Amino acid sequence: MKYKSILGPKETEHAIVAIKDFFQLTLSTELDLTRVTAPLFVPCGSGLNDDLNGVERPVSFEVGNMGGQKMEIVQSLAKWKRVKVTEMGLTPGFGIYTDMNAIRPDDTIDNIHSIYVDQWDWCMAIDEKDRTVFYLIDIVKKVYSCLKRTEFFIYDRYPQIKPILPDSIKIVYSDDLQRKYPKLSPKEREDAVCKEYGAVFIVGIGGKLPDGTIHDGRAPDYDDWITESGDGHTGLNGDLLVWNPVLNRAFELSSMGIRVSPESLKKQLEERGCPERAELPFHKKLLNGELTQTLGGGIGQSRLCMFFLRKAHIGETQVSVWPEAERKSCEEKGIILL
Repeated sequence: MKYKSILGPKETEHAIVAIKDFFQLTLSTELDLTRVTAPLFVPCGSGLNDDLNGVERPVSFEVGNMGGQKMEIVQSLAKWKRVKVTEMGLTPGFGIYTDMNAIRPDDTIDNIHSIYVDQWDWCMAIDEKDRTVFYLIDIVKKVYSCLKRTEFFIYDRYPQIKPILPDSIKIVYSDDLQRKYPKLSPKEREDAVCKEYGAVFIVGIGGKLPDGTIHDGRAPDYDDWITESGDGHTGLNGDLLVWNPVLNRAFELSSMGIRVSPESLKKQLEERGCPERAELPFHKKLLNGELTQTLGGGIGQSRLCMFFLRKAHIGETQVSVWPEAERKSCEEKGIILL
C-alpha cells in the first residue's frame, strides 16, 4: 500500500508557512527572544563554525575582493549566537533567535536527513546560578509548550491532522537509559523510550556513559556535557524527541543545552583530543571570561513541519538534492518531493 500525504502539495506549502510563522512567534514570546539576522558564512580559522562531531567538512570558498580570504558555510550557529548575545549586552533571561540555513555535505541523505539544514537557532543569557540541569529542564518544558500550542494551531486549521503529543514531556537521563536497555543501541533506546512516553528529553549527550560509550556525538566547544548536573548525572544538555507514528520511530526535533564555561571547555577539549582549539579566537575569548554565560539550542524547521503535517520524508517540507535511488524510491511509495 502506497503512502498518501494528508495534505496535497499546495496545501502543504501553505501549511509550512503557517507553522513557521506561528511557531517562531510562540517561541520568541515564551522565551523572551529577539529576532536577529544571522550569517550564512564565517571566516575560516575563527573557531565560530560548528564542528559537529569534529569530522564533518564545511563547505568553503575564497573571496576574490578580500585577497582570497577563505570563508566557510555555517554548519550551525552554536558559537556565533553566544558572541552575538555578548555583543548585544543582554541580561539573564533574555535572548535571541534567528533562521539558520546550513549546508552539511557529509550528512546522511535519507527520509529524515538532508545536506540542507534549516532551523531556528536560539540563545539566551543566564546567570552563573542557572548552570543547573533543573534550569535546563524548565526551559525544555517551555519549548515543549510551544510545540503543543503549534500542534493545536495546525489541528484547528486542518482537523484531519489529529493531535498526538502527550500533555507533558518525560525527562530521562542517557545513563539511566543505558542501564535500562543495556543490550540496545542508543537509537534503539530512543525508539523504546519515545514509544513508551510519546515525547522525551534525554539529558546528557556527548559525555561518557557508565559503560564508557557515549549516547551521541557532541562538539566539545558549545554544549556542556561533562559537568555533573547536581543529581548524580553528567551533562547539562540534551535532545528533545517525539514518537513519530508515520515512521514508527523516535524523531528528534531539537537539541539544546547550557553552554560551556571556561573550566568545562578545557576539560572537553582534552577529552576529545583537540586542546589546540584553545588558540582559536572564539575559544580564547571564552577562556578569558569575555563571553556571556548562555543556554541555547536549535529546532529543525523542516523536521517540525514534517512531524506536524505527518509527512514521511523531509523532502516533502524542504527543497534539497537527493540521490537518484532516493528519488525513485519516493516515487514508488507515493512521496512527492518539493
